[in-house]
Amino acid sequence: MWIPTKTKKYGVAIYNWKGDTRFGLPLEIGETVQILEESSGWYRGFSTKNRSIKGIFPQSYIHLKPCKVDNEGLFESVVPLEDSVVREVTLVLREWGDIWKKLYVQREQYKFETVGKVMRDLLEWRRQLVSGTLTQDQTRELKMKIIAKIDWGNRKLGLDLVPRQGAQMIDPDSMSVVELYHYHVSSAENSQGLSARGTIRKKEQKKTLTHHLYFCMRDFGHHIGEDTEIYFSLYDASKQKYISERFLVKISKEGFSNYVEKLHSNCTVFTDLGNSDLNKDIFLIAHVMRIGKMIYSDSSKKTEKNAVLQQQVFKRPHGVAVYNLGDYLTTKEGDSEEKELNMKVYQGEEKDFHQLHEFIIRQSGKYNALACAPNYGIMTSVKMLHGGLTNLKEENAMLFKNVSLTSKLGFPDVIMPGDVRNDLYLILERGEFERGGKSVGKNIEVTIMVLDSEKNVIKGCLWGASGQEGTSEYNSMIIYHHNSPAWAENVRLTLPIDKFAGAHVRLEYRHCSTREKNDKKLFGFSFIRLMDKDGAAVQDCQHELYIYKCEDPQKLENCGYLSHPSFSKDFEGNHESVGQFSRSHKELVFVKTLLCSTKLTQNVDLLALLRWKSHPEKIQDSLQRVLRLGDEELVKFLQDVLDALFALFSTEDGNSTAYSGLVFHVLVSIFNLLDGSKYQHFKPVLDAYIRNHFAAALVYKGLLTSVQHCADWVLSFEKQEPIQKCYKSLEYIFKLIIQSRLLFSRATCGQYEDSFRRDLYSVFSSLNKMLTVNDPHIINTQVALLVSISAVYEQLIEVLPTIEVTKLAATLLDAIPKDLPVLLVQAKLSCIKNLITSKLFQDDESRNILLATACKHLRTQLHRRDELKLCTDILGEILSFLFKQRKQFDGQGKINNCMHHDVETLCINVLDILVQAVLSIIDRDTKILGCLVACLIGILQLLDEFHYKRLWEILVGPNLDRKPLKDFLLRIFLVFRNLVRLEVFPPDWLVIKMVVNNVMLRASQELAQPLAFKFLDSRSGYFDKDLWTDYFNLAVDYLTQKPLQLEHFSEVKREKIIEKYGDMRVLMGFQILSMWSQLGECKLHFIPSMVGPFLKVTLVPEIELRKATLHIFFDMMECEQRARGNFRQVESELIDKLDILISENKGDDEYRRLFNTILLDRVQSEDLAWKESGAAFISSITRLLERLLDYRSVIEGDENRDKRMSCTFNLLNFYKNEFNRKEMYLRYIYKLHDLHLSAENYTEAAFTMKLYADQLTWSSTTMIADANFPNFTECQVKEKLYRQIINYFDKGKCWEKGIPLLKELATLYETQFFDYKALSDILKYQAKFYDNILTQLRPEPEYFRVGFYGLSFPLFVRNKQFVYRGLEYERIGAFTQRLQTEFPSAQILMKNTPPDDSIINSEGQYIQICNVKPIPETNPVTTATGIPEKISRFYYYNDVKRFQCDRPVHKGIIDKENEIKTLWIERMILEIENHLPGILRWFEVIDRQTDEIPPVKYACETMQSVELELRQLVTTYTVEPKRNLNPFTMRLQGIIDANVQGGISKYQQAFFTQEFAKLCPEHMPHVYTLKNLILEAMQVIEEGLDLHGRLAPAGVVPLHQRLLERFAQLRESLGALSKIKRQIPESIVNTPLPPLPVDKRLMAVENGTRTSSGTYDYLSEQRTLENDDIYTKPMENERTFPNRENLTLPMTNTTAPPIPQRELRPRSQGFNTSFTEVQTPTRGLDYNSSSLPLMKSRNSDSYDIPLPPKPTHSRERSLTKPPSPRLLRHASMTPTDGTSPLRNSWSDSGVEEAPPLPPRSHTPDKRLVGFSNEAPPNIPKRGQKKSTSSLVGPDGFVTVECGYELTPDSLRDSGISMSENSNLNNLNNTCYEDFDLKSHQQEMNISSSPYEDSPKLENPPPIPPKSSLACSSSLNSSLELTSSLERKREVDGATPESEKEEKSP
Repeated sequence: MWIPTKTKKYGVAIYNWKGDTRFGLPLEIGETVQILEESSGWYRGFSTKNRSIKGIFPQSYIHLKPCKVDNEGLFESVVPLEDSVVREVTLVLREWGDIWKKLYVQREQYKFETVGKVMRDLLEWRRQLVSGTLTQDQTRELKMKIIAKIDWGNRKLGLDLVPRQGAQMIDPDSMSVVELYHYHVSSAENSQGLSARGTIRKKEQKKTLTHHLYFCMRDFGHHIGEDTEIYFSLYDASKQKYISERFLVKISKEGFSNYVEKLHSNCTVFTDLGNSDLNKDIFLIAHVMRIGKMIYSDSSKKTEKNAVLQQQVFKRPHGVAVYNLGDYLTTKEGDSEEKELNMKVYQGEEKDFHQLHEFIIRQSGKYNALACAPNYGIMTSVKMLHGGLTNLKEENAMLFKNVSLTSKLGFPDVIMPGDVRNDLYLILERGEFERGGKSVGKNIEVTIMVLDSEKNVIKGCLWGASGQEGTSEYNSMIIYHHNSPAWAENVRLTLPIDKFAGAHVRLEYRHCSTREKNDKKLFGFSFIRLMDKDGAAVQDCQHELYIYKCEDPQKLENCGYLSHPSFSKDFEGNHESVGQFSRSHKELVFVKTLLCSTKLTQNVDLLALLRWKSHPEKIQDSLQRVLRLGDEELVKFLQDVLDALFALFSTEDGNSTAYSGLVFHVLVSIFNLLDGSKYQHFKPVLDAYIRNHFAAALVYKGLLTSVQHCADWVLSFEKQEPIQKCYKSLEYIFKLIIQSRLLFSRATCGQYEDSFRRDLYSVFSSLNKMLTVNDPHIINTQVALLVSISAVYEQLIEVLPTIEVTKLAATLLDAIPKDLPVLLVQAKLSCIKNLITSKLFQDDESRNILLATACKHLRTQLHRRDELKLCTDILGEILSFLFKQRKQFDGQGKINNCMHHDVETLCINVLDILVQAVLSIIDRDTKILGCLVACLIGILQLLDEFHYKRLWEILVGPNLDRKPLKDFLLRIFLVFRNLVRLEVFPPDWLVIKMVVNNVMLRASQELAQPLAFKFLDSRSGYFDKDLWTDYFNLAVDYLTQKPLQLEHFSEVKREKIIEKYGDMRVLMGFQILSMWSQLGECKLHFIPSMVGPFLKVTLVPEIELRKATLHIFFDMMECEQRARGNFRQVESELIDKLDILISENKGDDEYRRLFNTILLDRVQSEDLAWKESGAAFISSITRLLERLLDYRSVIEGDENRDKRMSCTFNLLNFYKNEFNRKEMYLRYIYKLHDLHLSAENYTEAAFTMKLYADQLTWSSTTMIADANFPNFTECQVKEKLYRQIINYFDKGKCWEKGIPLLKELATLYETQFFDYKALSDILKYQAKFYDNILTQLRPEPEYFRVGFYGLSFPLFVRNKQFVYRGLEYERIGAFTQRLQTEFPSAQILMKNTPPDDSIINSEGQYIQICNVKPIPETNPVTTATGIPEKISRFYYYNDVKRFQCDRPVHKGIIDKENEIKTLWIERMILEIENHLPGILRWFEVIDRQTDEIPPVKYACETMQSVELELRQLVTTYTVEPKRNLNPFTMRLQGIIDANVQGGISKYQQAFFTQEFAKLCPEHMPHVYTLKNLILEAMQVIEEGLDLHGRLAPAGVVPLHQRLLERFAQLRESLGALSKIKRQIPESIVNTPLPPLPVDKRLMAVENGTRTSSGTYDYLSEQRTLENDDIYTKPMENERTFPNRENLTLPMTNTTAPPIPQRELRPRSQGFNTSFTEVQTPTRGLDYNSSSLPLMKSRNSDSYDIPLPPKPTHSRERSLTKPPSPRLLRHASMTPTDGTSPLRNSWSDSGVEEAPPLPPRSHTPDKRLVGFSNEAPPNIPKRGQKKSTSSLVGPDGFVTVECGYELTPDSLRDSGISMSENSNLNNLNNTCYEDFDLKSHQQEMNISSSPYEDSPKLENPPPIPPKSSLACSSSLNSSLELTSSLERKREVDGATPESEKEEKSP
């Protein structure tokens, strides 16, 4: 029992399942299924790939996944509960998978490979996400990576943009359209920023203010031999100063790798680099110091080993390395790739060591490189890091672990409130020392130490560089023997803040002896105090320190020197005092100090302000100085400074002081300072101060007064800057005012509340007043106020009710004048925007006031169309807020009246003006348009029915004026139409487009209401057609827009849209229908204008929509019929528009059926007076639709050109005959003409244009309406057309058709225009045409009957027969190939019998092709005698409408010795609808008649043809004796020396007997005729031999002699014939026939006339043809003339040009050049001499031409045996390629009789193999040699082997039936419509289907290639040499080549 599932709803197939059980649903691994029911181990459900197919599958094959079910029940949708990104990857991979396969098929290799790679990446990343082993950070990062790849792929594949919030796809229902728009914009930008690799290209970073450089030393490539210290620092070459402290890496004397002091001691981070520091001139400098002996030499190594204890260690300069980081820092700011650097070390003179880096940078050349391995020095790497250090430490915890930080010299660009730093940098620059009586300079070492106020050395406070521990002393490097050393060393002093006061730095100078044992000798010292007596730290500058002499370190211990000055401006020391230390006056040391402290200040003025109480008299001065103070100082002491300022601002009772104004000024400066980027992070510090530390409860009065003063006196200030600063900092001023008032209130329980309010209102009144002033001088001040005032209102909520604050704000905004400068407009709108986003807007009452005010100002701006960006921002904020509110209340199921009212306010005040604004810019390509449209749609999204009603009331007004409402509706309809038609949003923004369409659909329902109520009043007769038309046009445009045509979308996309929105087209369609039904009598107004638009609607491929809307046309017909008595306008418009719309790819066959059924039902079901005309009209339109759809289906591609011609022809006739629409008729005439021209069908193009010309008269007054001939009269156009047509006839070699037109023009020029010049030209042209007829070669076309069977053919050919006129030199093989190109999925039928119902009604396509022979129309030329053959031949092959198709059938018992007796010909006469050639190359067969020709009559026809051909050859060679003789020789040989014994003797045996005379007395006249014909033929042969003897060159004489001998034998054998009845010349009956001609082709080249190819073709066989058929081409008996003389037309005395080169002609499939020696003549006069028996060749001794061996499965047998009945099924033939293998119907009378042939039923039609009851046939094998025949080639005899047997299915067009049952003889050529299957079944005693008795094969054999099914062409080509050759090929599956060969020269 099946139970619906509750939780088991969604699963994935984990195995493949074939579904091989009843109701089974096949599943592939990985396919997702939705489960509906379960039952004992089975589930029932469907695959998400195809939801329509439901089935069952085993539970064990499914892995269940947790899921969420929406809309439980019938329409439930199931979504798996998995991570949204994982889900998205799944869906994306499915969608991309299909596209990926298509890319492969389309051979887009690059895209295919790229997408494949991305898909594999996504699969791998999805696996990682699902595995759940990643950390949160890794997961977040991976998701972003996945999203980036997906977005990149979607963009590359042209898929839709996925709007996102971070990595999440957004739900469009959860936000307003404006928000949705902004998400689309940002997602599109992100997507554009993706690189080809799918990774995110670095976007312009938000200006990062802080950067850090990670540095690591990797290796040191120099061997110094002693311990080494390398100091790294950053240096700015442009400013020539170091920008960072130094970083130290120590290296032991053993080398870098052996030195491990602590982990990461070789890495650091240079912190806090500002943007200004990242410039091109930043260098990394490395100073290499040697730590060891004063002078190092290799020899000292030895002594070193002996020395147990090293006495002294010195720091000595060694070298400098420099690397420019400029490029790395500037170009790759966003790139955090680590970069390796190789720094080369250089040495210079020691005294220049301090500036050696400068030399290297400037490349001054005063240095040389230190020796080391090539390209190796100091190996380092650097990496940039961006952002705050705290965040970076969190993100890169491993990187920062144990890494020292190297600080910047100075404060960073951004100072964070929590930063604490207390560093003093002492830069030891240089010294000037006395020589001291020595000849060489000293080796001076400086030792630095810091002593506190207690005179104790402070431990661990000195840092020579980061990367080491702090020390108590720092020793400088030593410059060897130099008294003016420059050290340039930087030492950092880091002291606790309490130790700073009273501390000083002492520098001790020692001389270091080169001797190792000597100690360092003190000779002087200097000192510098760190703080002065006022508490100010030492100033940042260079200090020239005095040097005091001292050689005893003991003396320094008690710091007695402190009473002395340390430098010249040291006011603390006594400059006059003389103590124990004497100053060395000539000696100085230069040091620089730099303080980086957040606690100490060097500023005396600041200290004065902070200590104002001790010096009250200096307050004024201090305040003035503080204004000029550096910002860093103020910020460092912010809290202390503010406390001091508020203390100075007011007295204890709250009154102002003398300094109040100045204090206010300082306060404003500080607040402005905090607005800058450097200190923006200090705002929270200020907020915290106000909240927690501010205690001045009375300052609010003074602050209010100051603000009011600024407003009142604004115009009197010369400089506006201070006032602007005041307004910019209003937020903080009011924070202080409010906090102060709250403190006061708490202290006094709310005293003076009224007074405070009065003051507050007074201030705002002054501010409002200031805003009304229109003075350019104060614009910036007003801007500053508007920008900052909104923040003030938020603060005021703490002390005033919200509603009052809102009123204050509204008053301020209303005070602003209307006409403002741009700056003020922007400021006003910014103010409104800030208010909208403030807390005020969240209060219901306040929002009401604010919204009204905002709408008023927005309306003004929208009206002026300026500052639209700000307007849209404001509207966006409003709409987003209202949308969220509504969502919230809807969720709670509440109704908020305030909210409702707010939407109404917005709707009434903004909607109409917004519509106008959108309309004014919608056709411009502006960025703002999208946002403006989003706002408009956002408002409509919020409106409900009530709002619309209210809007209509407001627009109509109290006077009930319809005009404003009409204007509004017209505008909004126009906006909607533009939104639908123009690309407002990019094409891939599907999500927002769908939301917009959904909103528009709902809105249009409401907008349609006033149309019915206000603009359609049947009582008063008021009707507004314009408005209604606009509405209908909008609805149609909406419905037909591209984004809603779901059938063009992928399955996934279509399902998503339908699930969310349904098919919005259907809803709009019903809306149209509803509105249309309300129109009543007014419908007439929309006829015919709305026929086209409504037609568009009905053509949308959605069946429900079509069913609903097609009724509109019935309404229109009825309406027009009632009003005008007919529906001609509807008819006319429908025809016009259908033609255009169908060609635009709209509509389909289903539409045609629906149109017909729905409208016919309506017409016939209602009792209408016009029922008949209506039904006729609908039927006509249906037929037109059929033709238009046919035409459209073949509109593209060269292979469809013929189909296009057919369809154009059908339409052209339809418009002429059914509707008489001349303009449409003409349009399609031009189309057909163009098609013919492109195919080079010049004759057909001429006939087509003649249709147009025939419409015109020779009137010279009537003007013509044809865009191709503007301002031409009918006469001019007709003349031009005639000339064009004549030109085409000339190109098409159809000169006979051009001559009447030339004559007509000649008459016109002679009698009407009297234009003799033109007349002369025309007559010359006419003469040329006559010449061409006589001299030009014109190959006669072949004609083919083609039947198209099966229901999948287009309607215009389905189950119809046509006669085609072949192209020049086109034979049946090439023609078949051409048709197969046009219908690639069609099967060629292998037999010529009419197809049965199973084929006619099958879903496949079957084509049946055979040759037919034209029957010339009776006309003077064809009936007259003595007309030159060049002239008469045209009429035999052109201007024909009737054709004959012959098919041999046996009647009676077949005589196995001579089958000719019973071989009848079934002749079908076909009639087509128009003459060929005509306006097409083919026409449909409209009539068929069948007749039967007795054997003897057919024999007569055959002999006639032979004689005629030979007469023509004799005539030709008489006139042109120099022609190539080969064709003549070969033809004579083929007749005289037939290689197969028989022929005429068979006629003799068959017809010249008493038995025949008794049995068939009615045929005796034909017998006598046959005798005469044979004898006449002998005379002609004799004439031919005589001529041949005269013309034969020496090489051919032996052959000629042989022919004479054979002729003598032939004549002798016919001796008996002369004795019968009358005296006839010597008989030839028993004479062997001559051998066949080899190269008929050559003959054709020579004689230039179309030689008949059939008469003696049986003589041209080169092998014994067993079971072979001779009737492949219809006989030419129709062309035999009534009187005997007509048979011999005199030959014209002309030389024909050669036939085109074979290389230039199209080749048949499978063309093979191996038979080039044995070829046929051009298929000329179609001789069918095949009735004659063959003679055996006597010569079989020439060259061998290999031929295809016979199939082994066809055992040979004599055809004298009757064939098996099964043979009948396959006895007839159809074409696949050219002339097919054909069978003789008589037995071979050769030497040996062939063994019997087995039944042929096991060689069925390979295409219908499934019907056979036998086992599948073996593959045919090459057979053994059968017999040999000889051919005569140009060079002599050629032996031909015939090694195979022909099968009955190779009988192609001939359709020979091998049956004894004579009733089968009609089968092949009866048209399927005329063929009565039942009667035949009864006659033949066979089952209804030829296949009924045969069970189907279980495993049908594979279908062989088409070429192996090759069969014959038609009766006409019976036994041509070509045919015989092709038979050899075709039996083995080779493609016949006759078409090509015949054409070949």
